[in-house]
Amino acid sequence: MSSPTPVIELENVCCGYGSQEVLHNVTFALPPRSLTGIVGPNGGGKTTLLKLLLGLIEPRYGTVRVLGDKPARVRHRIGYVPQQLQFDQRYPVSARDIVLSGRIERHRIGPYRRGDRRIAAEMLERVGLAEHANRSFAELSGGERQRVLVAQALVAEPELLLLDEPTANVDDRVAQELHALFAQLAGQITVVMVSHNISVVAAHASHILCVNRTTELHPASALVQDRFHTAAGDNLLFIRHGTDCHVIDASQALAKPHAAEPTGKQ
Repeated sequence: MSSPTPVIELENVCCGYGSQEVLHNVTFALPPRSLTGIVGPNGGGKTTLLKLLLGLIEPRYGTVRVLGDKPARVRHRIGYVPQQLQFDQRYPVSARDIVLSGRIERHRIGPYRRGDRRIAAEMLERVGLAEHANRSFAELSGGERQRVLVAQALVAEPELLLLDEPTANVDDRVAQELHALFAQLAGQITVVMVSHNISVVAAHASHILCVNRTTELHPASALVQDRFHTAAGDNLLFIRHGTDCHVIDASQALAKPHAAEPTGKQ
């Protein structure tokens, strides 16, 4: 039986801004109906990778294919949840209005249809905000706003969902509910989630993509996990995946191709 066509496929991709290269020689493929957690240090290229997948920037070298095409051509089939939404807090827009805006690509002329309002109500219910539909978006808490953005992404019925730290501004209970939702969605669509919460990634992801100038993709089942309690009572999770993960500083690798030592630390 042949392998399913990858939903995301990057081959020998290099990209950056101006003279600065951010990602070097990135090659990986993600299967459909998977949940991939993206981990790595700040400044390692995670946000740049999301911009590539959304078609907001072009690679200098290599190819990027999403849903079998160039990302910019299929952006209407991709849902995206940013860390936060920049907006004018004086603008009178409700939570329902924000969610409904996710349907704009389906019909750019004329008012929203009854079906649009129905699915917007369903998505607000799904993220636990049905009772806040008429509230001003500016009046919502940071966690409530984040859940509205998740509903906005889902209302477009995407085939691929990209999440940039989707639970950074919510409490633990809501974060657990959202991660359970993302895991459920991964049975229907492909989900890619940037997260600094390694324990959450390990608990829900089918794949782990380590990003630090370049990338290495691992099945989550291949990672070794350890937990221990600190003297302060914290419950910490460590993930070890050995020296087969060659996520290193690409600039050092280019300068000294034989001297750079790979590391498995994240």
